[in-house]
Amino acid sequence: MMEFEITTEYIKLDSLLKAVNVVGSGGEAKIVIADGLVRVNGEVELRRGRKLYPGDTASVGGYEFRVERIDL
Repeated sequence: MMEFEITTEYIKLDSLLKAVNVVGSGGEAKIVIADGLVRVNGEVELRRGRKLYPGDTASVGGYEFRVERIDL
């Protein structure tokens, strides 16, 4: 599992997938999510705008990411 650090309250699922280079664009993220290939906290997630908060996990294609918050 890899940690992904945010400085905001949350990050949207499609933005996370782009930020970690699992997908190359928002359009690709939309397709991957709509096809049911992404899990959030172990459950299939079909909403690309799903807000991920610190402690949430997202997995796709054998990769798993945990959202962590850092203060600047």
